[in-house]
Parts: sequence; C-alpha cells; structure tokens
Amino acid sequence: MRGFGLGAGAMQGYKRAVMQFQTPLIPARLIRRYKRFLADFTLADGQAVTAHCPNTGAMTGLDTPGLTCWLEPNTDPRKKLAYGWRLVGLPGGGLANIDTSLPNRIVAEGLAQGRVATLSAYTDFRREVVLGASRVDFRATAPGLPDVYLEVKSVTLRRGAQALFPDTVTTRGARHLADLAQARGAGHRAVMLYLISRTDCAGFGIAADLDPAYASAYDAARRAGVEVLAHACDITLQGITFGAPIPTPPL
Repeated sequence: MRGFGLGAGAMQGYKRAVMQFQTPLIPARLIRRYKRFLADFTLADGQAVTAHCPNTGAMTGLDTPGLTCWLEPNTDPRKKLAYGWRLVGLPGGGLANIDTSLPNRIVAEGLAQGRVATLSAYTDFRREVVLGASRVDFRATAPGLPDVYLEVKSVTLRRGAQALFPDTVTTRGARHLADLAQARGAGHRAVMLYLISRTDCAGFGIAADLDPAYASAYDAARRAGVEVLAHACDITLQGITFGAPIPTPPL
C-alpha cells in the first residue's frame, strides 16, 4: 500500500478506491447561483433551500437555472447552511462534480491505488508541498528515483466532446505551470494532471481563447519537460472514482 503524508509528517494509507459522499445526495432544481458561495434550489417537495456552492470558478454551462443538481444534506451545527451542492446532471446524461475540494482527494486515492501508470513505481506521496513561491498539490518519492512534483486541476468546461481548461483567466494556474517548469529544470520530474470532473468528455485541450497567457505558459511548460496527464472520473450519486487516462494534445 502506498503511503500519504498528511500534515507534519503523518502517514496514512488509503484503502478505498472510491471517494464516497458521507450523506445520501438528494435531487434539486437550480434556481440561481450568486455571491460566489451561495445557490438557491427547489427540492422535489417544492421546498426552497439555499446551499453552499463549493466552487468560485466560472462553472460555464453548469450553473444554468433549471438544471437538475444533487445536494448533500448535513446536520453539523457549526455549518450555516444545511445543504452542500455536489453534482450537476448533464443535458446529454451523466454527471459533473462541481465541488473543488474533492479533486485532490480523488487523485490521492488514484495514486494510492497505483492507477497513474507513469507514477506507479512511487511509494510515498506528500500533500501540499512548497515549490517556488507557491505550493504544489503532491510530491512523490521513491528510493533511486527523482522526486515528482504534481499539480492537479479540475476541468469542468466542455465544448463538443472535449474537456477544456481553463474556463476563465487564471494567473494562479499559469504560475503553477512556471513553478513546475522550474522544478523540471532543477532535475526533478514535474507533472500537471487535469482531472476531468464530468462524465461526457472524450478528449482534453487548452482553452487558449479564454486565457491566452495560460496557453502560453502551458506550451512553455511542456517545452521545458513538464509532463501532462488527463484522467476521467467515474461519477455516481454514491461517490467518485479516479478513472481512465484521456488523450492530451501532442507536443
């Protein structure tokens, strides 16, 4: 079993292959999303509720009023809202995960299960490691192998059958690419993993028209030797599984 560093050197094994929702999800109809963290819904019984929206991004195509969504109820008295928005039903069938707190957990479970083929020889993964002026999501180590710095991006934008990143301008994302390129220049391996957080995509690409600067940083990082991976998610109302590889654009 591969190990994960959590906190200040603590180690924990991941035994489950699926990120499971703690509470059964309930269907709801989206009324509106607003103030970045809030969304109003109508439940099946007609009750109007407000849920926490765990996504501050553009969510293009996933926050249209009238969409069927799935909420996770909670009874934690410390939380102001009784529901958290988790999934969106896609027009052509399937689901999309909009909770940005989940992708790193999903990838962590995939790494622990050895499901990223190019990293299967690594046995230890540490979370939230300093790299340059920022942090990277994972560092992988193994005896006799170069360290690997890995950043994860959740992808929810779709055009045609292709998943695209980013869905809006992201200077932070461009900085992460530059940090990975620097790590590669220092002799480490550097990996950008795009997790496709919806079930209706067959390929992956960069949305250069939405953020030309990110597209330039992406091209520069690839020329510097940064490895690019894309993986699907298998999403159900019970949980999310780290899925199969998805083709990425050639160099």
